[in-house]
Amino acid sequence: MRRRSLVCVFVLLVGSFAGITPASATAATQAEGCSFPVTMTDATGTEVTIEERPARVTTTNPSAAQTMWEIGGRSQVVGLTQYASYLDGAESRTNVSASFGVNVERVVSTSPDLVIAPNASAGDVTPLRQAGVTVYHLPAATTIEDIRAKTTTIGRLTGNCEGASEANAWMDANVDAVRQVTADVEDRPTALYPLGGGYVAAGNTFVTSLIELAGAENVAARNHTQYPQLSDEVILQLDPDVLFVTENTATVAETEPYASTTAGETNSTVTVQVRNINQPAPRSVVSFAHNATAQLYPDRYDADSYVPRSAVTKTSEPTPADHTPSTDQSTTDASGPGFTAVGALAALLTLVCIQQVRRRRP
Repeated sequence: MRRRSLVCVFVLLVGSFAGITPASATAATQAEGCSFPVTMTDATGTEVTIEERPARVTTTNPSAAQTMWEIGGRSQVVGLTQYASYLDGAESRTNVSASFGVNVERVVSTSPDLVIAPNASAGDVTPLRQAGVTVYHLPAATTIEDIRAKTTTIGRLTGNCEGASEANAWMDANVDAVRQVTADVEDRPTALYPLGGGYVAAGNTFVTSLIELAGAENVAARNHTQYPQLSDEVILQLDPDVLFVTENTATVAETEPYASTTAGETNSTVTVQVRNINQPAPRSVVSFAHNATAQLYPDRYDADSYVPRSAVTKTSEPTPADHTPSTDQSTTDASGPGFTAVGALAALLTLVCIQQVRRRRP
């Protein structure tokens, strides 16, 4: 959401259903200190200079695209990957995905003023620069603080400083609210996030930061980092109390070695959307934090702990419904927690995914 000005009130009123504000109108709302040209040093140690506010931005990773949507820069985005297709209006942008990573030729064909390439796109930076494209490479985000910094950087590069500040304020308010839910919990459940083939998320990862935020301990982070492949014996020794699963790994608790862990034997799972646990960006943090905490602590969590964007921004515009986690416990039982995304409405400002919390039935 953006601060309305007299110049763009009419545009916002008419364009609210499309969710797109012209770049010129957005630029008029930027705070001082967000002027161009701007020079910033990226994760490769390269000084990147942007001479004027980029009208055409291509993102090579869904977390960067999601961030652009959250900070009010969606109208600037001309290219994104297939994994950002859930964003409202993404279908009208060029899909720059390849079978693995991005297609350099497709990226170049979007004629971008700026390409935002997060850490997962490291291998694409050199060939894109060789093709004459201006690229800013972001470092890996493994903590909430990293996401805050990345959001600020993207806002500065694209002339959406105020939007970045508001997105961070909204994220921080919800992070604080969720932490209050479990502030006095001493005996926290141990958890594991299986990726398939014995691979799991371990220490120094965004996933572990999210799991800890929701009030659990990633048991794989005790002695492992990044995304190691563990043997069945090690997984059994870790013996997690709960498994974090997505729509892609919904039945993992029924397969060995996970079925023989405490989580498998008690059918204790927390179901989250894969994009929320894998994409380090503000919306992912907020959605994951509320839904996972509601499942882990149904007796403690209160839906009123959710902080809408309107509560932390200068406007009173309604918050898109996909930012509001559902905490409906009417279908839960004692077999273990879980949640389901129940709907979408593409005509709103952003894609609406009303997530309904439930316990997973055996």
